[in-house]
Amino acid sequence: MSRPCDGSGARRRSALILSPEAPYPAVGGGALRTASLVEYLARRYTLDLIIFHEPGAPDPREAFPPALARRIDVLELPRHSRSALARAGRNLVRFARGVPPLNDRFAGHQRALARLVAGRAYDFALIEHSWCAPYAEQLGAVSRRVGLDLHNIESVLAARTAEAEGPLAALLFRRFAEASAALERRWLPRFALTLATSEQDAARCRVLAPTADVLVYPNAIPLRPLPAPQKEEAIVFSGNLEYHPNRAAVKFFARQVWPKLRARWPRLKWRLIGKNPQSVRGFLGEDPRIELTGPVEDAIEELARARVGVAPMLSGSGTRVKILEAWAAGLPVVSTAIGAEGLDARDGEHLMLAETADEIREAVSALLDSPGRREEMGGAARRLFESNYTWEAAWSKLDEAGLGPGVVK
Repeated sequence: MSRPCDGSGARRRSALILSPEAPYPAVGGGALRTASLVEYLARRYTLDLIIFHEPGAPDPREAFPPALARRIDVLELPRHSRSALARAGRNLVRFARGVPPLNDRFAGHQRALARLVAGRAYDFALIEHSWCAPYAEQLGAVSRRVGLDLHNIESVLAARTAEAEGPLAALLFRRFAEASAALERRWLPRFALTLATSEQDAARCRVLAPTADVLVYPNAIPLRPLPAPQKEEAIVFSGNLEYHPNRAAVKFFARQVWPKLRARWPRLKWRLIGKNPQSVRGFLGEDPRIELTGPVEDAIEELARARVGVAPMLSGSGTRVKILEAWAAGLPVVSTAIGAEGLDARDGEHLMLAETADEIREAVSALLDSPGRREEMGGAARRLFESNYTWEAAWSKLDEAGLGPGVVK
């Protein structure tokens, strides 16, 4: 199959991204990470995408920036019920089979994918998320190199979730952690390149698969001017509130941190921004000082309205985009160690680390008490964001690894 040229006789390289979720609108950690790779490859390659589509969701092509990709194909997922009862039933079956939920959800499309890419040829193909790693065989048939982008180490995520849950849920997540580790050991060595979000995650990949070629590609967000809205007496938590680690963090904060913090600061509001707010409503009661904002068009502008960001994460993997967005807003953050894991930040300079409910409450109060300290820490965090966590800073890691420029002589 012929490949596009740039007009000078040099051949412009071609790339393909397979993603289980739409990268646009670029809202939320997963979409932002995938969008950063879309933007990088589109500048250096002739780019195609294949995106899985949930029934009833917007067509992922509608929000895509014009002229960024040559073609975008959609693979339709089968319809299934999202009720709590249906989800519990599916997960019990997955437990019995030893198949992690997302691996199960995105499985079974080998033939459709092979038909879709038949006759094509790519210099590089990238698979987003380990859930889709088995499709390396279909993409490898039409690509010189195939890479895998790990937003999380799924075995670590499941194991940590098990530690934060009660006995029955812990049993379920431990089973999924073991199954995920087995899949990671099987698939990571098969990729020409694996992208991890941090040095910690890269080290975990190398333990799971010592022969894997792993590169740290940090989570990052686009550079934008520092917003300067009117500050309100509020603290803020952001993220997809349906995502299990975020739900657990909100539950912990609502029950163990917020009541005493609320009493200490009579006018303080706690604002939660992000999609699926109904997922945490049951933890929050009818407190008029808790605001469930829901998804917003500009998360950084919304974060900048608050005085302190909180990331009381009890589980998780990868690195937290919620903290990067707070830093981009010049907002000081109080986080657990798991929440800040993988970020090149110093406790007391770029954020405040706290683990127990009392420690978190005291750290938030110390920042609320001191406008000067908030300004100093927010400024240091913004500078760290500008130097290490913009798209351009992250893209330099890929250039160093030889993924650009996109022309082959």
